[in-house]
Amino acid sequence: MGYNIAAMMTTAALTQLLEIARDMTASLSREDRLRRLVEAVARVVPCDAAVLMRAEGEDLVPIAARGLSDDVYGRRFARSEHPRLDILCRADGPTIFPPDSALPDPYDGLVAGAPHLDVHSCLGCPLRVEGQLVGVLTADALRPGAFEEVDRLMLEHLAALAAAAVRTSDLIGELERLAQRKGIVARELVRDVLDRRGGLFLGNAPAARKLRSEMELFARADLPVLVTGETGTGKELVVRTIHAQSSRADEPLVYVNCAALPESIVESELFGHVRGAFTGAVEARLGKLRVADGGCLFLDEIGELPLHVQPKLLRFLQEGEVQPVGSDRVERVDVRILAATNRDLEAEVRTRRFRADLLHRLDVCRIRVPPLRDRREDIPLLCGHFADRARRRLGTGPIRFAADSQVRLAASAWPGNVRELENAVSRAILRAMARVTAGETVVVRATDLDVDASPTPEPRREALPAAHESRTLRELLRDEQRARVEAAIAASGGNWSAAARLLGMHRSNLHHLAKRLGLR
Repeated sequence: MGYNIAAMMTTAALTQLLEIARDMTASLSREDRLRRLVEAVARVVPCDAAVLMRAEGEDLVPIAARGLSDDVYGRRFARSEHPRLDILCRADGPTIFPPDSALPDPYDGLVAGAPHLDVHSCLGCPLRVEGQLVGVLTADALRPGAFEEVDRLMLEHLAALAAAAVRTSDLIGELERLAQRKGIVARELVRDVLDRRGGLFLGNAPAARKLRSEMELFARADLPVLVTGETGTGKELVVRTIHAQSSRADEPLVYVNCAALPESIVESELFGHVRGAFTGAVEARLGKLRVADGGCLFLDEIGELPLHVQPKLLRFLQEGEVQPVGSDRVERVDVRILAATNRDLEAEVRTRRFRADLLHRLDVCRIRVPPLRDRREDIPLLCGHFADRARRRLGTGPIRFAADSQVRLAASAWPGNVRELENAVSRAILRAMARVTAGETVVVRATDLDVDASPTPEPRREALPAAHESRTLRELLRDEQRARVEAAIAASGGNWSAAARLLGMHRSNLHHLAKRLGLR
């Protein structure tokens, strides 16, 4: 039998149903959407109380209500304890209970202006989506017979819209929770990285305080930052701290080590490529700049960026445009560039290994990370921090430094800066641990430290070549570099990572240097 919906529903009812449908697509919060739905029910159905409940297992939980005391939101209604609600959940459609029903009402004592619900009107509808119960919608009126004129078809349509609204709100709520969790996870990952690298920049020396002040200042400015400093001073930590304190902290910080990328793929790595752009490009690649859209891109060892890629990076910094390899299309992305290097980029510009215009674009906010020798008063603080981290990681008892070890730590040259200090302290703690049983205090002595306590040596002055010698200064420097690298590799038994530590440089930089020197 067909229905003439327009004839069987009042204009007011159709209007309210239309409003409910519109609310489902409006930019409303979950709470506002559900509240407006219950208010619409109260306008369509002549009731004193209306409740929207979500099904959670065998319980029903109020999520929106009108005409009930606020403590209803703190209650859970078990179907086994409330026969009226159980009947609604098992019904195929709307149910109108007789006014003199002997079944107890779940809202007895909760309806405003009615201490007890004796003879009254009560109806309800199960809310189902694809056959699955998602909740119930109920209405109560203090006047017996108030629902005699309510149209059943209208109730069915109302229940369908209410079910869709509950499901939509649940999905939106889940998406909001996932988005919030993603933001929290992103922040926690940054904090974890910061913690593994020593947390926020530590130090009370004037140079350290100045650095922290600059980081806070530049973090607020959405401009490129160039971090310079010797190997091991903590440039990466500075970059990550700036990102964590910036307005883009909830967005990704994408890392690229320019020194570790082969020249043949660096352009694709940064800007992406389309399928078939070159041999081996079997599928398209986004590139790190597009991955970092909305966040920051950290270009570590920017001084190692090949010359042929520098013009494209310059174009991005000028126009915010990215053109994937093999594509005619130009895309705009919003990325803040944070770069770090231990090279003298001005010297690289003079020797034409780095573009002057690119340096000017990068060098908007420059931060120089001071070497450890410029803030020796921070050595005890850093040692205490490293010792505390080692204690948690190794599960030891308290870790203390004997007076002779403190003297040696303070007097050492530390050419590898904070990274070398941390490695030396970690090794010393392991040696000191061997002397005690689990849980006892670990005392680090000077003999546990394999560092040179002599003051920082003066740079060795090479004798000028005789007039008849044909070697240039660059060749002399190259020979010296080759000899030092070969000696470090030999002393490390061929272990390149250990050799890099001896030389106070990153392993990838050592590989790159060895390649230039013809050692690989």
